[in-house]
Amino acid sequence: MVAGLTERISMKPILKLCKPYIAAFVALVVFTYVAVMMSLRLPDYSANIVNKGIILQDLGSIWTDGRMMIVVALIGGVCTIASVFFAARIATGLARDVRRRVFAQIENLAIADFNQFSTASLITRSTNDIQQIQMTLMMLLRFALMAPLMAVGGIQKALENAPNLTWIIASAVAGLLIIIVMLFAVAVPRFKKLQQLVDKLNLVTRENLTGLRVVRAFHNEKIEQTKFQRVNNELNGLNLFVNRLMMVLDPVMMLVMNLTSIAVVWFGAWLVDAGTLEIGNMMAFLQYAMQVIISFLMISMVFIMVPRAAVSVRRVSEILDTQPSITDPKQPNHLPADGVGKIEFRDVTFSYPGADLPVLSGINFTAEPGQTTAFIGSTGSGKSTLINLIPRFYDVSAGQILLDGVDIRNVMLSELTSRIGYVPQKGVLFSGTVASNISYGNQRASRKELEKAAQVAQAAEFINELDSAYDSSIAQGGSNVSGGQRQRLSIARALATQAQIYIFDDSFSALDFKTDAKLRRALAKEMKHKTMLIVAQRINTIMNADKIIVLDEGKIVGQGTHAELMQSCRIYQEIAASQLSDEELAQLAANVATPSSASKRSATRSVRRQKGVAR
Repeated sequence: MVAGLTERISMKPILKLCKPYIAAFVALVVFTYVAVMMSLRLPDYSANIVNKGIILQDLGSIWTDGRMMIVVALIGGVCTIASVFFAARIATGLARDVRRRVFAQIENLAIADFNQFSTASLITRSTNDIQQIQMTLMMLLRFALMAPLMAVGGIQKALENAPNLTWIIASAVAGLLIIIVMLFAVAVPRFKKLQQLVDKLNLVTRENLTGLRVVRAFHNEKIEQTKFQRVNNELNGLNLFVNRLMMVLDPVMMLVMNLTSIAVVWFGAWLVDAGTLEIGNMMAFLQYAMQVIISFLMISMVFIMVPRAAVSVRRVSEILDTQPSITDPKQPNHLPADGVGKIEFRDVTFSYPGADLPVLSGINFTAEPGQTTAFIGSTGSGKSTLINLIPRFYDVSAGQILLDGVDIRNVMLSELTSRIGYVPQKGVLFSGTVASNISYGNQRASRKELEKAAQVAQAAEFINELDSAYDSSIAQGGSNVSGGQRQRLSIARALATQAQIYIFDDSFSALDFKTDAKLRRALAKEMKHKTMLIVAQRINTIMNADKIIVLDEGKIVGQGTHAELMQSCRIYQEIAASQLSDEELAQLAANVATPSSASKRSATRSVRRQKGVAR
């Protein structure tokens, strides 16, 4: 998909960010023009000093032209400093704006859009690529304006001083251009591969750092080092190749300049001897020739840098051109002010982008406020996918999801998420403090509210044991707390939002049975009027739910209480048989409220039979 997107990338998103810098650009053009004109005036004064002052022994002319040279040099120096200032201001400011825009765009992308790019690539695009754009833009603003003016002005001045020697400049420029075009043809295709290798290096590094414990657990450090070294060597080899090509320009430049100087002096001496050229004019011509050659070298450097920056521009534009698939509606509806958090799925079907078969199909159920609705099923049955449709991480492919009677696709995302407290499957914490993490979803929460949320989440005990309690530091990703502590802080963060709906996506898996039981009791007491949805793998976690929905291959195969499903749902019986002991199964079957003892015996035989199958 990204490959297809690349074909239609434009620079419009980046060009739109240039508007605030128009005034600075105009100032840059003015100062650059003045600086170039001053630079082109200096050889004329030098020629006058030689022709009139030295040869004719006119001391007054030397002083006059000398003072003018000082004034012109000072004006040119000030204008050059000003042009560098404005070029730096534009380049760094635009890079800052692009970086901010890219970050905001990434934040606004839906999960499906985000998955088009790898995390390592997004990091490279947000840092390395934008840095490349900034460096190239700085060169463009400095040299792309200065070099053409200096080249044209230099050629014009050279023609005025020694028209018979202009063929030397033409020959030097032609030789330079041939070499530059050859280098250009070889180097440009490597630039795209260079950025891709940076992506790959970031990917390998990030993978290794994230999975460091697994690497050490299996003692595979050498394997990972070999993998990293392979990519590192490939990037190093390509960098060396490209840089060596670029370095060829320096000696070639020096050679051309030296040969040009020799040619000007050699052939100029003949013309001076013949009386058709003055010595001062020959010296001025030599300076103008150097200016012209340097100008073309500047242009060549720009042309070499631009293709590499163009790759970076395209990669950044891929992000900026990606339209978020989930956005706020143009004419939004509002959720009822007295809404209670009732969720209704109406014949919902969902397929991931590019998938052949739907992950969920024909899903119908209602989650009532004041009740706990639980979801269970085998791995890959669609439990987490179903839950992720409620906060609109994805949009349904068909059907409707209603919140208090309103289709969630017609509601502002901010309004929708304000009603939801979400606990992900993997507890994610941010660098900061315990308090800042718990208050992440409700910045206005008081310390008392944070402490209450932590108490309900069974996190207060270990928080109070920390050195600074709620002001204790949390490392990036919560790496300085255990998995269970991380999960409890994630639950506390959701509870602190004081939302109407709470979603727990297999959020109790990292907790021990004792903490799990205490947490469920506290939640039951705290959420008497809230809508609670739980995805779980353990029967014990959801046994007391008001409604349990059993999923299998994306479809609902059972719906009811634990007791009802133990009688009627084969999939649920298999899950129970695989997790519960014979005594627990017998006890559960004995507690099933059925009208006849025959039904009880039937339930007992069914679960024991499933237990035998599981074994």
